Amino acid sequence: MGETSRHFIQQMIDADLAEGKNDGKVHTRFPPEPNGYLHIGHAKAICISFGLAEEYGGLTNLRFDDTNPIKEDVEYVDAIREDISWLGYKTTGGEYFTSDYFEQLYNFALKLIDDGKAHINFFIFNYCECIYVLVSRRNFCRIRVREIYSKK
Repeated sequence: MGETSRHFIQQMIDADLAEGKNDGKVHTRFPPEPNGYLHIGHAKAICISFGLAEEYGGLTNLRFDDTNPIKEDVEYVDAIREDISWLGYKTTGGEYFTSDYFEQLYNFALKLIDDGKAHINFFIFNYCECIYVLVSRRNFCRIRVREIYSKK
């Protein structure tokens, strides 16, 4: 029987496994934002993430990107879990919420700033009186108003 064609993601995983990366394990994640119901694009991402892990005998994390508490609701978390199940998959690598790691992420950001690898920008958008604080890679933002943090 002839060998079937492998798509580019499978080829990359095959190469990584051949090199012994990640101890020969495949571990994927699906990171939805629980601020609405899933659409067909999400279904494709679920099938890729969960399907590849399944194909390679690996694990998949379900990591809710719950970084906007104003728009998020437990109704959407439950709906996402149900949709994954309806598509025939199970979360095998654990279920996580980004908000559980806010303090750790904040400390990572401070370290990047202290190491001179990031900075804080203040922006005023669309005549709003709000000031947005963004931590980004240097030169990531094209409309930088001013840098307010400099390495000491």
